[in-house]
Amino acid sequence: MTINEIKELLDAEVLCCEENTNKAVYSACGCDLMSDVLAYVKDQAVLLTGLVNPQVVRTAVMMDMVCIVFVRSKSPSEEMLKLAEDNGIVILGTEKRLYEACGILYSSGLIGEAYKA
Repeated sequence: MTINEIKELLDAEVLCCEENTNKAVYSACGCDLMSDVLAYVKDQAVLLTGLVNPQVVRTAVMMDMVCIVFVRSKSPSEEMLKLAEDNGIVILGTEKRLYEACGILYSSGLIGEAYKA
């Protein structure tokens, strides 16, 4: 699936790095706790979250993610958009809630990693 397809499925707006929306992605995760993303998420290309602070972008950079989707009409700051642009991370915004957005992507074939305790 490409980031463009995610944009269409979630009726999302591209907020940053539109030139990178043709990238293919194979997995995603939905989370608001960046400590959980760091501890449990491996090999995920897309992060869906309702948390809006610069730490989200920094976490995505550390985890080599290529796209962040902000749900519930959350708006990232200019600082966040600049940080994402500097790292080539696509930022999308959608009105959908986290649960709904994750469900749409999962049912469309975008998987997540199996959780291992």
